Amino acid sequence: MSQILFFIIIGLLVADFLFERFLEYLNSTQWSDLIPKEVKGIYDEEKYRKQQAYERANHWFSAISSTFSFVLILMMILFSGFAWVNQIALSVSVHPILSALGFFGIILWVSDLIQTPFSIYDTFVIEEKFGFNKTTPKTFILDKLKGWLVGAIIGGGLLSLIIFLYQLTTSSFWIYAWLVISTFSVFMVLFYSNLIVPLFNKQTPLPEGELKAAIENFSGKVGFKLDNIYVMDGSKRSTKANAYFTGFGTKKRIVLYDTLINDLTVNELVAVLAHEIGHYKKKHVIWSLVLNILQTGIVLFLFSLFVGSPDLSAALGVQTPSFHIGLIAFGILYSPISMVTGLAMNVFSRKNEYQADQFAAQYFDGRELASALQKLSINNLSNLRPHPVYVFFHYSHPTLLQRLKALKSIK
Repeated sequence: MSQILFFIIIGLLVADFLFERFLEYLNSTQWSDLIPKEVKGIYDEEKYRKQQAYERANHWFSAISSTFSFVLILMMILFSGFAWVNQIALSVSVHPILSALGFFGIILWVSDLIQTPFSIYDTFVIEEKFGFNKTTPKTFILDKLKGWLVGAIIGGGLLSLIIFLYQLTTSSFWIYAWLVISTFSVFMVLFYSNLIVPLFNKQTPLPEGELKAAIENFSGKVGFKLDNIYVMDGSKRSTKANAYFTGFGTKKRIVLYDTLINDLTVNELVAVLAHEIGHYKKKHVIWSLVLNILQTGIVLFLFSLFVGSPDLSAALGVQTPSFHIGLIAFGILYSPISMVTGLAMNVFSRKNEYQADQFAAQYFDGRELASALQKLSINNLSNLRPHPVYVFFHYSHPTLLQRLKALKSIK
């Protein structure tokens, strides 16, 4: 049975890699040296050529980096790499929690070190070439160190608690683990912007002025109590602009990148905020959280059925079953189901984006939102004509052209 699982794991990895390359190929068939009629009036000739060059650069970089990652994990499985790392972890400690922490610590740290040259090239070559990069080497290194620290504390803490619950309750551990992860998920929705973001970026309250007055006027008009409007120094790392909404109840917060404020007019910014408020009014934040929690419960239940299987661990070359080896094998075997649930979540997310756009158009101004979306797409050199199949599998948002068409149809 372990040999069958071994070949299934190899087959899934190869199939996933080839399918992703096929989707990337489909996307590349949309490239054009001449500006297509669909994007005339959005991109001018010079900007369009730059966008196409950016798309090609990212395509080839993705192909090389993903192939490298694929070969690496394939080698780990074919040559019992996970078993070797497991032996190193067990030589330090045979305690289930400590050996698991050692195992994942080695895997994740070495993997990140190996991927670092790709991150450097992406940030300091591709993003620099196209005028996006603002990250300094110092910021890049500090981000790495902080990321490792946060990952070790949060990831290590959760993993330790879940393994402890497994040792304590065995087959029913998934119920308690589900409660722990669900509680943590709600906590992060409420406090992520307060606790994690400040480790990497500065957030300052939006100062008094025309923009704040316009936002408060609109939020009051639609009955949305908003006391927390912050500006984040996104320009510290990139010229790309963004905004996000987090939390609910008294902890809800809207964060605007400083680059967004620089790129858009006051009315366009209010339109973007109206879109974010639309997500809250339509209860998208709550529903997304609920669906993610349900999905986590299903995954944990399925994992609980296989975690102690000797065949699952043996498929990766480890004869004595362990929680962490079972987790690696299960993660690969679960990937087809994960793809299906991911597709469903993307469909749900795209529907939510249309609804939030409709809210902004109905209660503020659809033309201002359309103008803001166009500016953001142009400034970020976004691909306006991705292949429909690629969109179906990978996009959590509708394309710009789809959103503009939908906004025009709103009466």
